[in-house]
Amino acid sequence: MKRPFGVTVLAILSGFLAALAVFAALRFLGVMFRPVGLVVPGFWYALMYGLLAWVYIWLTQMLWRLDPAAWLFLAVITVFNLVLNFIVLVTGNAFTDVSVAIFVNALILLYVMLPGTKKAFGMDKPPAPPAA
Repeated sequence: MKRPFGVTVLAILSGFLAALAVFAALRFLGVMFRPVGLVVPGFWYALMYGLLAWVYIWLTQMLWRLDPAAWLFLAVITVFNLVLNFIVLVTGNAFTDVSVAIFVNALILLYVMLPGTKKAFGMDKPPAPPAA
């Protein structure tokens, strides 16, 4: 099966988000520079971003192979990442801490919902009738 160009871009963006999550996890552990105004201890954020990095690496592999479950999983994990970034904003961090991740996730979510992307993963077919 030929992989559409847009799906290749989604896989690359997913890999980029994995790198951003690793960077965020290291930042909240204090290995890299510490964000200004961190209210909540950084271990919880480091754990969440570490798990998110692992999920994005796994998702990148699924997208590269055009696994049909990758479409739904990408939509769900993108919304989860947007919520996680919103929580980081609410707890006192600057918008610059998560601005790139918010922008890339919003673009991915918009692109995943396009009919052509759904068709590439076979999500444009109507559901099968229940077996009698």
